Amino acid sequence: MSLRYYEDIVGRYYGRPATRPEVLDAQAGYPSDDLAPPTGLFLLAEQGSTVLGCAGMRIRPGNIGEVTRVFVVPMKRGHGVGRLLMEDMERRARGVRLTTLRLDTRSDLLEARGLYASLGFIEGEAHNADPYANHWFRKELVQATSS
Repeated sequence: MSLRYYEDIVGRYYGRPATRPEVLDAQAGYPSDDLAPPTGLFLLAEQGSTVLGCAGMRIRPGNIGEVTRVFVVPMKRGHGVGRLLMEDMERRARGVRLTTLRLDTRSDLLEARGLYASLGFIEGEAHNADPYANHWFRKELVQATSS
C-alpha cells in the first residue's frame, strides 16, 4: 500500500506518472516507522484480500493525533472508503483519549480537502513546516465544559 500511496501523491504533485527514484525519495523523506502502537496507528480498508485504502496517525504530545497517509485507490474514490477510514480513526483516537486531530494536505488533493471539511475538520494556521503542505486542518474531539 505504501508504494501505491507514494506513486499517487508524487505523480499528482508533478502532474505525470512518478518515477521510481521520485517515489523512493518521497518514502525516505517521510518515514512511517512510528505508525504503530504505542506511538501511532495504521489502518487498512480491505475488501477480501484487496487493500482499498489506508490511514495513519501519530500520537503527539498534548493528546494530539496527527493524521497522515490517508489514501484510497483511485477506482474506489467517491465510494465512502476514505470516510470510513477517517471515522474509524476518530473512534480510535477518542478511545485512547486524544482530544484533537490535526492533519495537513496539498492544494491539488481536492477530494481530501472536501472529505476533511465534511467530517468537521476546520482549516487554520500551519502546525508544521512541511514544504509540500498548503492546507492545515484541526478537529477538536472533546468539547470544553463550562464551569
